[in-house]
Amino acid sequence: MSILRNASQSSEISELVKRTAHLAEIKEWDNRTHLSRIRCYSLLLGKQMGLAKSEYELIATASMLHDVGKLMTPIELLKRIGDYQEQEWKTIEKHTIEGAQLLADSTILEIQTGAIIAEAHHERWDGSGYPYHRKGENIPLAARICAVADVFDALTTPRPYKQAIDANDAKRMIENSKGVLFDPGVITAFSKVFDAMLKIQETP
Repeated sequence: MSILRNASQSSEISELVKRTAHLAEIKEWDNRTHLSRIRCYSLLLGKQMGLAKSEYELIATASMLHDVGKLMTPIELLKRIGDYQEQEWKTIEKHTIEGAQLLADSTILEIQTGAIIAEAHHERWDGSGYPYHRKGENIPLAARICAVADVFDALTTPRPYKQAIDANDAKRMIENSKGVLFDPGVITAFSKVFDAMLKIQETP
């Protein structure tokens, strides 16, 4: 498949991805700015890491699909405020596999990349993540970038079940997980673009 497109086609694909991703987000909690921040954070991280423009723009767009598998998660679990039983947590973890399945077999590169991110954005550098306990560079780069963007946003924004924490506290937590939970290269980039990420966070 050729990935050469005009600006109109790229814009239409980006809009399709955003609206598809929002279906999952609104099922859990209605904050449309979350997806925009994930895209912008991933863009900054990929650019700082020296990726080609076409690559970091692809990852940034596809990152909005990271939680699309939650379309398959029972709403009573997504809306739960409180602890989960072990079996309930396993059901929630399945959103990674289900997201990849929902996006499988697409001919659109952004959706193909979205499938990779959806499946692997909860994997962790040391193998402690899910669903397959992949380690290090066995985790796709796009997912390693999205993981940092997603965790930073989750820590620093309020949700119905938790309060936000201070961005600098979140920064320290994430940096302390360098080489443990997160790709060292992504964390190096995160530290360098942190001020720019704060500006994105402050944008209504």
